[in-house]
Amino acid sequence: MFTLRRWWDKNALRAGLVLLAIGTALGIRQTNGALVLEVYQLVSGPFQPSEVTEQRLEKAYVLELQERVIELENQNQKLRELIDYDKNSKLATTTLAAVIGRSADHWWQHLTINKGTSDKVKRGDIATGPGGLVGRVIEVTPNTARILLVTDPTSQIGVKVSSSRSTGYIQGETDSQATMQFFEKAPVVKAGDVVVTSSFSRLFPQGIPVGRVASVDMGNSPAPKATVQLSVPMSNLEWVTIHPFTPKLNVDAAPAKIVTDDNP
Repeated sequence: MFTLRRWWDKNALRAGLVLLAIGTALGIRQTNGALVLEVYQLVSGPFQPSEVTEQRLEKAYVLELQERVIELENQNQKLRELIDYDKNSKLATTTLAAVIGRSADHWWQHLTINKGTSDKVKRGDIATGPGGLVGRVIEVTPNTARILLVTDPTSQIGVKVSSSRSTGYIQGETDSQATMQFFEKAPVVKAGDVVVTSSFSRLFPQGIPVGRVASVDMGNSPAPKATVQLSVPMSNLEWVTIHPFTPKLNVDAAPAKIVTDDNP
């Protein structure tokens, strides 16, 4: 009896663990693992997404899909507007091109499109968008091209007032406006008049809509000037149409002022 008690005092913990393990194994076998599953759920419960969280995730996913649909509809609308404009344009159409890049330092001056020499785009070609003139191609690679915008302050373009034929040149000012400097001392012009490219410009064909006169300063020296609201929304431009054009660099058909204004 004394020997048995000494053995029990020495091995009680080990025997208890063995009996606990055997009992646990028998319990798992009898319940087909339900006990383990309950313990797992109890421990991992705080880390599992609740029903509310799952609903939020599902709602966020649905909103994402809706936003994607809206974006696709907006892109389709812009393309339809561009196609409708091209149907009424007298310029030969080469191809539609997507705007794929703009420099943060030159947002109003240049943009990059996804068409190049492999699509028959060349330096000097004209870019238009919904509303009228966008600019002209100044650099080309096999798959891209860079366009100098009419909003660039260095992009001076020969223009005229459509109704009175008063001529001058425009110079980029902001992403939506340009300044028109007249050649005449007393041009016939008023707010609302349409401004288009003129035959004096060597780098653009004549008759392309540019914008409308917003205001006129008849007291400006040495000649009056006007603020022109550009027709094309330059800051939101996503697509352009490229038209083939060969600059008239060897034709001296413009006043001396215009000859030096259309910067290459």
